[in-house]
Amino acid sequence: MGGQFYIGAPMWGYKDWVGSFFAPRTPQSDFLKFYSRRLTTVEGNTIFYALPSAETIQHWVQQTPANFRFCPKVSRTISHTLDITKQISETELFIERMRGFGERLGPIFLQLPPAFSPAQSEQLHTFLEQWPSDLRLAVEVRHLDFFKEPYSARLNTLLTHYNVGRVLMDTRPIRIGTPQEQQILQTRERKPLLPLQLHVTSDLIFLRYIGHPRMEVNEPLLKQWATQLAKWYQEGYTLFVFCHCPFEEHSPHICHTLYDYLREQSSAPTLPPLSWQPEEHTNGPEQMHLF
Repeated sequence: MGGQFYIGAPMWGYKDWVGSFFAPRTPQSDFLKFYSRRLTTVEGNTIFYALPSAETIQHWVQQTPANFRFCPKVSRTISHTLDITKQISETELFIERMRGFGERLGPIFLQLPPAFSPAQSEQLHTFLEQWPSDLRLAVEVRHLDFFKEPYSARLNTLLTHYNVGRVLMDTRPIRIGTPQEQQILQTRERKPLLPLQLHVTSDLIFLRYIGHPRMEVNEPLLKQWATQLAKWYQEGYTLFVFCHCPFEEHSPHICHTLYDYLREQSSAPTLPPLSWQPEEHTNGPEQMHLF
């Protein structure tokens, strides 16, 4: 029995998608409406910086179809503080506001800063203990010690106990190419160099793929991911996959390519095609003009 699969980008309002992902002359006010009919989820990165009003959230909900999911990032006033357990009122307000998404709410993700180490694991334990069980959560850690033993296993055990996903982040693509190319991509994307580990701690898979602007770099990695994602899909997991790129104009095409590879897998035949083709307005990513 198959699970559920959602795919999207880190944002819906990228003006350089007009004429490629969006039709020519698409007004900014229609970006979310068209995005949500072409991809099925989006990272709520803007929420990390500023909590939207209840009215704004309702407006977003009204623009999207029933099968679309928002995946908000916990506000930095909560996640990037000395003690995440002390932000009680901020966390309560955040949770209340996120409930305004209703059925459009996908998993929320808590991105912990690089300075948050295993020494602060008790904070995370307390935070998860207080987190409402009806709101799905995924946690992204960025301190290198969390990827070493015994700390990795301890974190996985904690997340499994609370049925919380562990965010998987693949930064391999932006570490391929000439030294100049890698430097530019990593400077633009600012993602830490962390090992890729396929830890599954709940029935939720939350993957962030940091793609390369040149598709010949992405293609073998996307095929690998399609094989793994198809296996998880067949096993009944709910999958949320987000394709980033240091040059975000390429992100929708990367999403589409991965989705097509996944549909080609024999264990994922029930996935419907996406409602758009990159060829509608563009031939897809070309080699970066910088190189």
